[in-house]
Amino acid sequence: MIYSFAHSDEKSQVFLTILKDAGIDFELTRHDRTVVRVLGQMTVAVESKIAAAGIHSPAINLIRHSEKSCYDQILDRKELTIIAGPCAVESSEHVRIIAERLKRLGVRFLRGGAFKPRTKVDSFQGMGIAGLRILREHADAHGMFVITEVMDRGQIDTVAEYADILQVGSRNMYNYTLLTALGSVNRPVLLKRGMSATLSEWLSAAEYVSRGGNNQILLCERGIRTFEPEFAHTLDLAALVLAKDKTDYPVIADTSHAAGRTDLVEALALAAIAAGSDGIMIEVHPDPSKALSDGKQALNLDQFESLVVRARRIFAARQEFSSHKSDREPNE
Repeated sequence: MIYSFAHSDEKSQVFLTILKDAGIDFELTRHDRTVVRVLGQMTVAVESKIAAAGIHSPAINLIRHSEKSCYDQILDRKELTIIAGPCAVESSEHVRIIAERLKRLGVRFLRGGAFKPRTKVDSFQGMGIAGLRILREHADAHGMFVITEVMDRGQIDTVAEYADILQVGSRNMYNYTLLTALGSVNRPVLLKRGMSATLSEWLSAAEYVSRGGNNQILLCERGIRTFEPEFAHTLDLAALVLAKDKTDYPVIADTSHAAGRTDLVEALALAAIAAGSDGIMIEVHPDPSKALSDGKQALNLDQFESLVVRARRIFAARQEFSSHKSDREPNE
């Protein structure tokens, strides 16, 4: 059970006292809000004391709204959200080249990994805080928003200082301690689906964030693990469609990680947009053959520009089709 309080709400101290007196274990996170995740089992007597104090856990509600400007731009859905950038920040010059091209294409969301969770321990693990500074510098120079991954709750304050949107990677979708902590932060959270997660588990992970009071959530379908060896993961368009049907959260598709190979990225992106995706996340590199991380699935700058043109055409056609369909339905 998760309880969320404004910092000025004196009920949070009353609540903590009740838990401590009853010997009930809990996790406490304080960022923009105070969030308490109860770990122990509460007795009827404890629940009665909590109710008598006028304290209630937020009700489950997957329909959310936000006051954060960059999230509102995505939530507006009037244009396709395109998130692009390198898998990992490698140097300032590397990010500068990418950011300049993204700006010319009208892309407003710059992604890049500063802390990289890698399967192989000797692989490039990212530049850390130096990478965050580089992302922020070039995003500010071109009027862009920064999206980057936070790997554990100890990194939240550091990453939030530089990033506009905090990303939870697929490996961390089940990290409920991290998700609960992100519920106390006034930053949008991009939640990637775990590679073996069901739709229900994915939405439940989002609820851990929203229960903490942070309603600015983006769902990202990035492919699930199947038995097919020809590509990295299987892009689950059915889950993408159902996620849009079950929530009001924006849903985007990361087709770079789904494909795991450059030649499939564009086709999957266009298919996701046609199916209803609110946006796409694409890995871009000036020279993918020299990338320090996941170059085999990155597009070069010219390939990315070609994709952007086609993607916006598909999105416009889908919007027009939806408009005509809604005009016809009342008379059918």
